[in-house]
Amino acid sequence: MKTAILGPAQRAEALARMAERELDILVVGGGVVGAGTALDAATRGLSTGLVEARDWASGTSSRSSKLIHGGLRYLEMLDFALVREALKERGLLLERLAPHLVKPVPFLYPLQHKGWERWYAGSGVALYDAMSVSSGHGRGLPVHRHLSQKRALRVAPCLKRDALVGALQYYDAQMDDARYVATMVRTAAAYGAQVANRARVVGFLREGERVVGVRVEDVEGGGDYEIRAQQIVNATGVWTDDTQALIGERGQFHVRASKGIHLVVPKDRIHSSTGLILRTEKSVLFVIPWGRHWIVGTTDTDWDLDKAHPAASSADIDYLLEHVNEVLATPLTRDDVEGVYAGLRPLLAGESDATSKLSREHTVAHPLPGLVVVAGGKYTTYRVMAKDAVDEAVHGLDQRVADCVTEDVPLVGAEGYKALWNARARIAARTGLHVARIEHLLNRYGSLTEELLELVVADPSLGEPLAHADDYLRAEAVYACTHEGARHLDDVLTRRTRISIETFDRGARSAREVAELIAPALGWDDDQIEKEIAHYQKRVEAERESQRQPDDLTADAARLGAPDIVPL
Repeated sequence: MKTAILGPAQRAEALARMAERELDILVVGGGVVGAGTALDAATRGLSTGLVEARDWASGTSSRSSKLIHGGLRYLEMLDFALVREALKERGLLLERLAPHLVKPVPFLYPLQHKGWERWYAGSGVALYDAMSVSSGHGRGLPVHRHLSQKRALRVAPCLKRDALVGALQYYDAQMDDARYVATMVRTAAAYGAQVANRARVVGFLREGERVVGVRVEDVEGGGDYEIRAQQIVNATGVWTDDTQALIGERGQFHVRASKGIHLVVPKDRIHSSTGLILRTEKSVLFVIPWGRHWIVGTTDTDWDLDKAHPAASSADIDYLLEHVNEVLATPLTRDDVEGVYAGLRPLLAGESDATSKLSREHTVAHPLPGLVVVAGGKYTTYRVMAKDAVDEAVHGLDQRVADCVTEDVPLVGAEGYKALWNARARIAARTGLHVARIEHLLNRYGSLTEELLELVVADPSLGEPLAHADDYLRAEAVYACTHEGARHLDDVLTRRTRISIETFDRGARSAREVAELIAPALGWDDDQIEKEIAHYQKRVEAERESQRQPDDLTADAARLGAPDIVPL
């Protein structure tokens, strides 16, 4: 299989090709479900297109807790089917589909009551492990273990002694959510899908009752395209209702947005060798290892304001700090917070007024001939959602279509990853890079690391780290634009890398260096470089201002102070 390259030329070609002839399936929405649907359709041999209004994973799919998990709290809700399904998917991702991107991560659950709680929580975690193993794909993770208070404090010295009487430790998995989606889009393209970001659907084409295509605005180059397809899949997450409104059809269900915010703090602020999972009065709170950082989250509140840029308020930040500090011996303060990000969960409405109780199940509907809608669900089960969406779309195709094969289709970079990992010391010696750098690259690109290293061979200066974000090499910024579809400075700093949440300056000090690095690949002149830097700085300023506001309304107003689109 030839690895697809998603550069500017390939994007323009994809748009032109989609407009040339009718597709079997066109997917609208470039988040994890849309990307997964395009991959599913392409690997069944269907002519497939994928369009996204902004950048890949720019909505919910880059702003999650970065976890691939079965969902222990859904087990407590007795939703065994959802947990079983998610645990099978977790195992597939770890073992077969994306071992280079999805990694095991330990969590400590502090016990606060002697006797009954250890039995109650221990039974749940034991069932969790048993369901994982019974799925046939869970043998790669260690099983849970019971810890005394003394042993728990040895594993997590950050905890107050009176915050626990003992603990349970279990394993789940994590990934870089935005990188995962970008990799999946490249995989779909490698199997023949035509993909284009910054391509906004502005209307639907109808023939009588039937939906036969979409009108797409090229947000980058200007111009409109008519793209026709036998079946269109609406996979726009929290924008589902908005997309349906373009066709004058609300649909058979309503998608409601729940806001979750996360804080990023440096690794040295929390002394622990394991992640933490804590109970709150509403849900659970995670402290998640993230390279040289921790992610603390999340909240769960209703949101009916701007969907493109949900804002974290001062109250949201205080909520997380207050709850995590209940168990930390050395409390976190505002000064410890490097980054803040907010995302919206697409929940199927109608279950309850409390967003934490709304359904995480997914639904697929066929409201009109030629149109399929998929919504709800959780990141971990994206592949199942995609399969169900394509299965539904296939009913409207006048041809025999193969069954889903994505259970056996690794993402690009997975093949050969383990062999390269074993050879990482040799690769380091060959390239002159430290072995830690090679490990970093392998866990972000897998076997595609060789493509990135070719850039370094051609220009050794790209083998140097970025001056103000030294976890990343200069080559990674260039590669994001030449191979991974990044079109703007914000795409690189926020999603291809995570510099925007991993540095105290939110990436502001890296903006010029990165803009000048990627300018040749994107054809920018000096004027466009300055526009990109100014746009990014305004975004950072607007986010900081929103995080000083007391509530959602004022935070949203402050965040909207930054322009959404970089002027050309």
